[in-house]
Amino acid sequence: MEITAKMVKQLRDITSAGILDCKEALTEADGDMEKAKKILMAKSKAIATKKAGRTAKEGVISAYIHPGDRIGVMVEVNCESDFVARSDPFKDFVQELNLQIAAMSPKVVNVEDLDQAEVEEMKTLYKTEAAKSGKPEKVLDRIAEGRLDKWYQDVVLLEQPYVRDDSKKVKDLLTELIGKVGENVVIKRFVRFEVGK
Repeated sequence: MEITAKMVKQLRDITSAGILDCKEALTEADGDMEKAKKILMAKSKAIATKKAGRTAKEGVISAYIHPGDRIGVMVEVNCESDFVARSDPFKDFVQELNLQIAAMSPKVVNVEDLDQAEVEEMKTLYKTEAAKSGKPEKVLDRIAEGRLDKWYQDVVLLEQPYVRDDSKKVKDLLTELIGKVGENVVIKRFVRFEVGK
């Protein structure tokens, strides 16, 4: 199938990937837009994995006050170079993080940041609830793990569904950004303020 400039532009508009990357993905997918999107996502994940060990000491601290002045957010996002920290994709990502945190009120950045005692307490609670509802003993752990994953989506920033497109998680946005900028990017920390809380 012939890959047209219009097809490349359409894929680029959807994914924000580079022109050559879009053309290669479309060629590999024989013009299938959905397959091409998956190819680009896989490529971004591979780049993110490769870059994960690199030190990210540059970046920004960004503040956001939600309209109505009742919710405020500060977030620190690090990258490898000042050049990337000043780039539009990076700035856009940080702004989206501010909005995500304001809207969804996560507790921590990563699952690893959660207090292990709290995780065990929640797992025990979910397992007990499943047992009380009459579920067989052999599936209690699986049910508890599934409920724990749902809880992570409430309290862990990287596990939350993205507020603008719930087919993606915040960690998918981070992976896409790393693929675009070609550097390791780390959400270091955040704080969320809400009047009266």
